[in-house]
Amino acid sequence: MKNFKSLALMFAFILVLGVLAACGGSGDNASGEGENGSENSSTEESSGSEGSSSEESGEEVSGPIAIDGSSTVYPIMENLTYSYREEAPEVETSLNSSGSGGGFKKSTKGEIDLSNASREIKEEEKKQAEENGVQLEPLELAFDGLSVTVSSKNDFVENLTIEQLRQIFLESSDAQMWSDINPDWPEEQIEIFAPGHDSGTFDYFNEVVLEEKPMKEGENTTLSEDDNTLVRGIENNPNAIGFFGYAYYAANKDSLKVLGIAEGDAEPVKPSGETIQNGSYTPLSRPLFTYVNVEAYKNKPQVRDFVEYTLNNAGKAAEEVGYVALPEEKYQEQLDKAKSWAE
Repeated sequence: MKNFKSLALMFAFILVLGVLAACGGSGDNASGEGENGSENSSTEESSGSEGSSSEESGEEVSGPIAIDGSSTVYPIMENLTYSYREEAPEVETSLNSSGSGGGFKKSTKGEIDLSNASREIKEEEKKQAEENGVQLEPLELAFDGLSVTVSSKNDFVENLTIEQLRQIFLESSDAQMWSDINPDWPEEQIEIFAPGHDSGTFDYFNEVVLEEKPMKEGENTTLSEDDNTLVRGIENNPNAIGFFGYAYYAANKDSLKVLGIAEGDAEPVKPSGETIQNGSYTPLSRPLFTYVNVEAYKNKPQVRDFVEYTLNNAGKAAEEVGYVALPEEKYQEQLDKAKSWAE
């Protein structure tokens, strides 16, 4: 019995030593694993969020991001910057809309990190960037259907041909009244509301409709880089007409009427998610871009993180504001391309 008690005490003693050793080892590793654990937790949380990217260091990104450019792309980017704040509250995004041309004026000088555009960069803008040692790379965010609209109070126009658009908007056209376009329409002055010359939407319309010829300007034409100004000008004036990105029509369907557009003798087609994506709304369907300053992407973790977040979430953001998402594989292809810039 005595021997049994001795063995039991000895076993208990060994067991206590084992527990103490285990606790000591856990304490040493807790310090190391705690840091690694936090790092892994941060990475898993970030990659688990829809579209969020994560820094390899696991540290929270911070710092400013400067974005400017197209008012057409603005609603997408506004949606993205708003949701991104929840992912990276220490990042300060400055978002403006001076028009595609206004954005390129800044981005080609390296003054901003991302330049939103509703058209491709022009050759002279590329040259300006090269002269300043700036590399700009385009990323497609969504599809848009440039929408020609009148007020919902307009009860006589439903569709227009490309030729009629030229009659309305070309400086060389003598048409001033709606009756000049169609004798069945009222003898009322046509009031034009259009994007300004720094707008990519103006450039696109000028290229595919006006064929690079001057547009009417004067007392019956209002030009603005702010699409909301155009919306307000059209919605209460039954004799007004204008154009802007599809999202601005989609957000104001109650006060605006979008027109069907016909090429030649073809049937008129109105912009919609389906007609924009399948290409039947032609020639006014187009891609929307943001141009990334590659140097900023390489050297600013917050810019890299936001660009990757953008590509993971642009489709959802586009549809939420009224544009049409790209195929999912297109976003992934561009994400892979962007990541290669930092290699």
